[in-house]
Amino acid sequence: MTAHRDSANMPPEIGKLAAGIRAGERATLARAITLIESRRADHQQRARALVQELLAATGKAIRIGITGAPGVGKSTTIDTLGTFLTGKGHKVAVLAVDPSSVRTGGSILGDKTRMARLANDPNAFIRPSPAAGTLGGVAAKTRETMLLTEAAGHDVVLVETVGIGQSETAVADMTDFFLALMLPGAGDELQGIKKGVVELADMIAVNKADGDNVVRARQAAAEYRAALHILTPRSPTWTPPVVTCSGLTGEGIDAVWAAILDHRRKLTATGEIAARRREQQVKWMWAMLDERLRERIHSDRALRARLPQIEAAVASGKLSPALAVDEIAAALGIAQS
Repeated sequence: MTAHRDSANMPPEIGKLAAGIRAGERATLARAITLIESRRADHQQRARALVQELLAATGKAIRIGITGAPGVGKSTTIDTLGTFLTGKGHKVAVLAVDPSSVRTGGSILGDKTRMARLANDPNAFIRPSPAAGTLGGVAAKTRETMLLTEAAGHDVVLVETVGIGQSETAVADMTDFFLALMLPGAGDELQGIKKGVVELADMIAVNKADGDNVVRARQAAAEYRAALHILTPRSPTWTPPVVTCSGLTGEGIDAVWAAILDHRRKLTATGEIAARRREQQVKWMWAMLDERLRERIHSDRALRARLPQIEAAVASGKLSPALAVDEIAAALGIAQS
């Protein structure tokens, strides 16, 4: 096995960054995350050295994934939950996984006014998703960012999925607890629920349970509970609860947090949290390897110039996908299997 780099051989600037992060310096943390997100090869090498140096200081935070359809009130709920937690003495980091940001022109989280209280809270740190990249690449960068925020002393990390499709799975694969926010008045919406998202959820919270919506929210919660009975839970130890809350008024936010702590106690006792994290580490390794290979392809000028012709040949049926892969692999120096 290859030996890990000795800290004594680490570049001075990496040691300085690591020391600043351990000291909880916000500006240093932000600078280090920018290094993590950089696509430059030399920056990536330094970022890997930095993460390795800080690895022993990570892993102690509660990692919470949050998903929900546009308009469900994720930002408001995160702002309220995060403020509730900093009020209890926690240090909170808010991260995003947004693979669609390359098309939409920026992460939804980029506008910190959506989380006005947390943005001005000295015990909170908000970081939008990288501005471009594949889902695997964005998720890997977010995972590395999470490790840096943990090393900086943040003991609760909220990871919001603001993209679509597989981004929910990516967030579930980097967190301990996955919260799905739903809208009141489920009714026909139950037909439109993505079964996969509900199966991933450790809790469903019907948001916007305030004002005239309270009754509808309770009815929706009852329908979601009935729907969950036909699904197999992720854990034999935990039956996902369904609660109502209001990100706007804060009603029910304490119950959400109490359930998260209860889940942590129970799954820590059975060893499931530790097992889940071990599985996640391996998944992250493969995601980063996939991204590295993808970057190799696009950084090879000669191959990049040939790719349009290869793609056109595959699209027209003149070249089989298998032979096209052989050609690309050969250009990268990868032996045929």
